[in-house]
Amino acid sequence: MNVTNEILNYIDGKWSKSSSGNVIESINPSTLQVVGRVQNSTREEVELAVNAASAAKKEWHQLGQFQRGQILYKVAENVEKNKEDIARTLSDEMGKTYPEALGETERGVAILRYYASEGSRKDGDVIPASDNKAIMFTKRAPLGVVGVITPWNFPVAIPLWKIAPALIYGNTVVFKPASEAAVTAAKIVQCFDEAKIPNGVLNFITGSGSSVGDALINNQHLNGITFTGSSATGKLVAEASTKNGVKFQLEMGGKNPVIVLEDANLDNAVAAVLSGGFKSTGQKCTATSRVIVESSIYETFKNKLLEEASKISINNDQKQSWMGPCASEGQYNTVLDYIAIGKEEGAKLIFGGNALKSEELKGFYVEPAIFEDVTANMRIAQEEIFGPVIALMKADSLEEAIDIANDVAYGLSASIFTKNLGSAMTFIDQIEAGLVRVNAESAGVEFQAPFGGVKASSTGMREQGEAAKEFYTLTKTVFLKSE
Repeated sequence: MNVTNEILNYIDGKWSKSSSGNVIESINPSTLQVVGRVQNSTREEVELAVNAASAAKKEWHQLGQFQRGQILYKVAENVEKNKEDIARTLSDEMGKTYPEALGETERGVAILRYYASEGSRKDGDVIPASDNKAIMFTKRAPLGVVGVITPWNFPVAIPLWKIAPALIYGNTVVFKPASEAAVTAAKIVQCFDEAKIPNGVLNFITGSGSSVGDALINNQHLNGITFTGSSATGKLVAEASTKNGVKFQLEMGGKNPVIVLEDANLDNAVAAVLSGGFKSTGQKCTATSRVIVESSIYETFKNKLLEEASKISINNDQKQSWMGPCASEGQYNTVLDYIAIGKEEGAKLIFGGNALKSEELKGFYVEPAIFEDVTANMRIAQEEIFGPVIALMKADSLEEAIDIANDVAYGLSASIFTKNLGSAMTFIDQIEAGLVRVNAESAGVEFQAPFGGVKASSTGMREQGEAAKEFYTLTKTVFLKSE
């Protein structure tokens, strides 16, 4: 692919530099080398992008759902053709191991094909009318211009599970990725460009959240905005959208529990906790953060967990390493700060938690950390860390475990390990989470199923699957009668 070291904006079908003349460096967190430089754009350029999207929305809608789907199929082909290059860039830019980066890119292809196939599905229903000489039906109408703001942790999958449904349902898009992952995002946008998406339908603009992000969420010509990121920024998006009458969708934090009961398969539970907590360096909104273990098996589970954790390999070969670095210096410092906070609060660090610095490891590497003696009021039990830190907690019963699991502000994902169907059903019924999993890790999201949380984790309609249609469209009810 032909994305150069300096990444340009893509507005109204043209790649261009920002008039600011300033760029932001994207740093490889494994080597600290510069991966690329992205435009530090201006508020005026955000306005140009929104205007381009607004000018293109009528023609894009009138193209029809089937033809829009054909374009998405071409984009999927382009991403698949360039998947190794995109995955290498993703791995270099945010530190994700190469196998995980490749898996994410392949998932992006599947997301595109899923929504491309929406071009051949119904967009409404026929409803019986009270007048037998009339027909009544519903049809879906696009919102118009949708702002898409995405984080750095899944720079292929999250943009695509927002952009693809927005486009197939007839909207135009202004896309602002996190600066830390904008080089990867540009490669995805180039796949749309090479599929000859009409000018103005997809616009890509990079820059700081305080300038570009703020200008986008406060633009009064948006019809919708979808955001994934921190709870603090999500509140700003909600405030601006409410003020401007813009439909909004927020996916924010998680403090995801795993409950392990005494009848669980402990080997499976340990493997799932390690994968859910430490893969992607814990930088997933669905990552396992708290592990609530029934007291009768606590010591056995803990010893198995520590034994398997000791086998985790960390090195600067992203094709061989089990776990990569934190994605940025800021995230690295945050993780180390929370490990220090856990110790200060009286939790016992029983594994890892050290910064890793050597001639080989020059990046933002931290050992996975496991705490015990964690109480529910501690910050490491309440606040999202977004790093490889697990808090072990004890419970004397399923009911107590569920109470502990629910005692946080968030409610994104949760899982339980048990062989008892009754226990599983009680958990499913009582857990306060949008994604509930039984005998599986907490960090699992399937693109064909609705995704979202409760409480402080999400606001608005669900993402992914058929549920995405509810956010990206409005329903028209039509009553049609001949003269």
